[in-house]
Amino acid sequence: MIARRCQATLAALSLAALLLAAPLLGHQQKESITRVLFNSRTGNIEVMHRFLLHDAEHATRELFGGDADLLGSAAARDRFESYVHKRFYLADQDGEAIVLTPVGNEIDGHHLWVYAEAPIPEGLTALTLSHEALRDVWPEQVNLVNVERDKTVRSATFDGGQREATIRF
Repeated sequence: MIARRCQATLAALSLAALLLAAPLLGHQQKESITRVLFNSRTGNIEVMHRFLLHDAEHATRELFGGDADLLGSAAARDRFESYVHKRFYLADQDGEAIVLTPVGNEIDGHHLWVYAEAPIPEGLTALTLSHEALRDVWPEQVNLVNVERDKTVRSATFDGGQREATIRF
């Protein structure tokens, strides 16, 4: 009898926890993480943007209208990828743009990844960057960029009025 009551109580608590958590599962997080990796093996700067799939779908609907289906439509993912590439840039210490070549995108679990790369410029001593993706949709969007070079990681956070950051090597 006590075991049945414990099972019933545990079941009720589990159901309550699920019901309370359900609204959080559908809520936009409004944050992304980008990794900028200096790959000495390939001689490239590799850029990897990670967005929550749920946020990316809501943003795609806001930006392009219609019913976004990033899971089922490669064209929708490609359109989102192009949007991201237009809102992220890198420049060298002299302000010269580092032109990134799109590499593709993929869905991994609850995330949408967008990739790009460029050759590492000769004599690069500083990197100026900007990451405005989704900030035109949600002003409270936070984009964290981690730059990894020579086993050192430096970070820049784009939120509020932050539009550009410079990282020196």
